[in-house]
Order: sequence, then C-alpha cells, then structure tokens
Amino acid sequence: MLTQILLRGTRVQYKVTGEGAPVILLHGWGCNLATMASIEAILTPHFKVYTIDFPGFGGSEIPAEVWGVDDYTRMLEEFVSELHIERPILIGHSFGGRVSILYGSRNEVRKIVLVDAAGAKPRRPLKYYCKVYSYKLYKKFLYLTIGKERAEEKLEARRRTAGSADYNALSGMMRRIFVKVVNEYLEEVMPRIKCPVQLIWGAKDKDTKLREAKVMLKRIPNARLDVIEDAGHYSFLDNPFRFRALLSAFLKEDIYGK
Repeated sequence: MLTQILLRGTRVQYKVTGEGAPVILLHGWGCNLATMASIEAILTPHFKVYTIDFPGFGGSEIPAEVWGVDDYTRMLEEFVSELHIERPILIGHSFGGRVSILYGSRNEVRKIVLVDAAGAKPRRPLKYYCKVYSYKLYKKFLYLTIGKERAEEKLEARRRTAGSADYNALSGMMRRIFVKVVNEYLEEVMPRIKCPVQLIWGAKDKDTKLREAKVMLKRIPNARLDVIEDAGHYSFLDNPFRFRALLSAFLKEDIYGK
C-alpha cells in the first residue's frame, strides 16, 4: 500500500512491506520505487522493507527549492526519525547510492548495499573539460553582450542540444536539481562509513563505471566489491539471479542469525 508523508515541506510517497529488521530501498535518478520491485520481492519474506519515491519522482512532490544530495539525505533522516526506524539496512542504486553514502557517513546503519552507485568523481577526458570551460566563457560573453534574460534563452537552447538524456528528460526545478546533484562527489565522507558495505556492479556499466566502484572500495573501510560481468548500469535487472545470490550472501546473518 502506498502512503504519503510530509518531509522537509515536501509530500513523499513510500511503501512498506514485510516484517523484521528494517531495509530502505533508494532508487536511481529518473526512476521511482517500482524500479526496485525485484529487490523488494527478494527481501520482503525476511525484512520490513521501506521503498521511497525521491522528491521529484514517482508519486512524490517536486521540491520547492534546488535540493542537493545533502537535502535528499536530510529528507531520509527525517523519514527514519518520523517512522522510528532503528539501524536500517540501506540499498541504493545509482543516485540512491549517493544518498546512502552520505546518510551512512553520519548515521548509525546496520549495512549498506551500493548498486552501480554514483558518488565517486568520474575520470573525464580532455574533451569534457574543453566543453565545460567553453560553455562558461560563452555564458559570460552572452551576459555581457545581450543581458541575462536573453542570454538564458540562448543557453537553454544550447543545453537542450548538448545536454545528457537525463538532463533533457527534465524541466524547470528538476533540471536545476539535476545540475546540482550530478556535480556533488562524496569521496571525503566515504571513510566515515563504519558499517559493512557491499558494492555490486555491472562490468558494462557506462553511467557509473567500474573505476568509480574501485574508488569506493578503496575509500570505504569495510567494503567489498562483486562484479556482474554481463550486466550494465541496472545490474539487478540485467542479471537478477546473480544479483540475488550476492545480496542474499551479504545479508545471510541478518536473515538467519549468526
């Protein structure tokens, strides 16, 4: 059953299934709680599973202000407090991994599973930096020559042409939020995570590449990495059998006890 709760002034939709130790599922950018249904099905026989629609996605409201990763994490902290959840297990895919990392760096959690997660700074080619700095120079030039209002019209047209698929799928406030969160990296807080962390990655992931998983493996003290060779960014959907085996092994003690 879907339920709504007011968190940080924003209506947030969530779902609760099962009974037992608490697990919170956090979906990726552009998705919603339905994306995590296959993971929910694995866990429901053993855990109390909370699945959230991040603000701006699914049945949750769009934030009234430009949120960053910290704002989404504070929303999760408020959710945990309001529902009296103690030491949850976090499972975050892609953008949900960013929130899981920041939450786990400053709160007590039982375990974290990062699935093709964002949060480590990717290695960019020279072409990328040339594109970024040429855009910044173009922006300054337009502001000086034609004014802010007309400049923004031209800049938006350029962003629509050169922007990523994720960017072009958004509009208004969610575009502004996307620009903010996609440029926030979390290497500095990773060493503060004290609980066991399982990294599950698709070897063919082109959105959050395997190199980024290895950065997390190095910086998170109690982490291990398992790679699913024939999977991409949605490794839990590309090879659900392998993913289930890895997840079940990591949570074995939580399911059956020591």
